[in-house]
Amino acid sequence: MPETAASRPASTILLLRDGAKEVEVFMMVRHHQIEFNSGALVFPGGSVDAGDKEIIARAELYSGGEGLSDSDLGFRIAAIRETFEESGILLARERGSAAPVDAKRAGAIADAHRVALNEHKISFLSILSDNGLQLALDALLPYAHWITPEGMPKRFDTWFFLAAAPPDQLGAHDGRESTDSIWVSPREAVEGGESGRFKLPFPTTRNLIRLAKQPSVTSALEHARGMSIVTVMPVMTKTETGRQLRIPREAGYDGEVFEVGALG
Repeated sequence: MPETAASRPASTILLLRDGAKEVEVFMMVRHHQIEFNSGALVFPGGSVDAGDKEIIARAELYSGGEGLSDSDLGFRIAAIRETFEESGILLARERGSAAPVDAKRAGAIADAHRVALNEHKISFLSILSDNGLQLALDALLPYAHWITPEGMPKRFDTWFFLAAAPPDQLGAHDGRESTDSIWVSPREAVEGGESGRFKLPFPTTRNLIRLAKQPSVTSALEHARGMSIVTVMPVMTKTETGRQLRIPREAGYDGEVFEVGALG
């Protein structure tokens, strides 16, 4: 029996805003040449890296991390960095300020540094330090914790966070890892997955369905504050019609066993 691949720590953020009728979430289409979830509609995010761990040692570069372990800090820092890399949206404050960085300043920082950051020519630590910024770790609320099933060749240990999008920061895909970006209601995204308009990974779908029950950003954040996070590592079995995934009922996804279609 092959050895189980280790799961890589990763983070993703569901960035929320109030739309005309429903709450909306920022999502991106992953590039078709990306190895993991190519072509899928996903939330911005990615793996925790060594640079995130270097930021942990520089407490002046973040706020709102009181009482968190280094592991928890790493997940949050990675979530904000990856979201900035992939969307240009920056969850940060000017050092010494309680207010989020405004859209004009965030845009200027993205214009100046985002390409170089994505090309590994500059570190996120340097961007924060040189611009007098602190990451707003307290803007993130834990929402879900999923681990890729055993037996998969590439596995992730992923924390999902909710955050209200900073005012007027609209986001834009990077053209490298993602090829399109949209603000979409969770309901519309789920319907798009069912119709074939969107390709949605299973954890993405389940979290969108959960989020669709909330009428506003305020209610979604309030719901997240009261949640008890249950780790989900689906158990996959093959059936005559395709695959079946079993997850803990207490995780709060309206079920325990899900049919996920034909094997491809």
